[in-house]
Amino acid sequence: MSSISVITGAGSGIGRALTVELAGRGCRVLAVGRRIETLEETQALAPQLIDIYVADITDAKQRQGLIEASKA
Repeated sequence: MSSISVITGAGSGIGRALTVELAGRGCRVLAVGRRIETLEETQALAPQLIDIYVADITDAKQRQGLIEASKA
């Protein structure tokens, strides 16, 4: 069974730094944020290890979608 780290706010700041750090250590990361553009910039730093998911986690339906996406 493989594992994945889910990082919210991954499009910038601490979230991006943590995403890049984990990917640099060989971890698979699901980078979550509200803006596709900034998530794509983050993903470009380690595309083989970073997947992206656009969501506003303050929205219950979007949180549920994130949970399902993290299981895939």
